[in-house]
Amino acid sequence: MNALDTYFEMRRSVFAYFGYEENWRAIPLDDQRSRFWRLYGEGYGGKVRYADTRKILDETDGEYYEHDIYTQRYLSKWVYRGGLYTMVCVDTRVDGNKFLMIFDNAKEVPA
Repeated sequence: MNALDTYFEMRRSVFAYFGYEENWRAIPLDDQRSRFWRLYGEGYGGKVRYADTRKILDETDGEYYEHDIYTQRYLSKWVYRGGLYTMVCVDTRVDGNKFLMIFDNAKEVPA
C-alpha cells in the first residue's frame, strides 16, 4: 500500500528533522504550530503552556493549556529544537495521553 509507505516515510522524515529516535513507546504527533507557547524548564518538573493568542498565554487565569514535560527515561532528551519548529514530549495527565507536540519557534514566548 502506497499510503502506508508514505505515512512511515513522512514520520521518519519528521523524526529526522528533530533528531528524535523512537524508543520503547510510540508517542503520537500533535500539531500545535498555530499556538503561542512557553516552556518552564526542559526536563523533569518542566511544563509547556500554550494558547491561541499571546494575550491568553500571558494571563494568570487564562484559557490556556499547560502540560508536564514527559521525561521518559529511554529518550536522550525531551525537548527537540529544530531551526523552525520545536517538538516537546508532553504528558497531559488525562487518560494516559502523551504527545509529541510540535510548536512554531516564531510563536515561542520566553518565560
